[in-house]
Amino acid sequence: MGHEYSHSKEAPSIPHPFLSFPKIKQGSKQRFSSPQKVDTYEFYALSDGLKRIYTAADALPGHGVRRILSPDEVSYMNLFINGMLQPRQSYQVSKEKLVIRTEDIPAKGAPIILQMILVKSF
Repeated sequence: MGHEYSHSKEAPSIPHPFLSFPKIKQGSKQRFSSPQKVDTYEFYALSDGLKRIYTAADALPGHGVRRILSPDEVSYMNLFINGMLQPRQSYQVSKEKLVIRTEDIPAKGAPIILQMILVKSF
């Protein structure tokens, strides 16, 4: 009562991956730049479900810096609410203040992380 399977057909051949590396001509000059040094600071807070403005008083103790740097002090900033990167037009940062400009307010307990990055030149 068993079924017999015919293995008369050969398994199709699977091509091996082909990796191609660019060839550099002898005597050509390559420009390599060293990575830049960056300092990263994070401001952590939790939404209370009511407010749009956050200051150092809202910082979570023991996490990141307890202040909001001025945009003039850093190279760029990113805001994450509940782990999602927010578009730049949805928030405004000034020295010691983060204002959320969206129509709705983050849900109570949602983590708010303002990442502040300073690129230093060597």
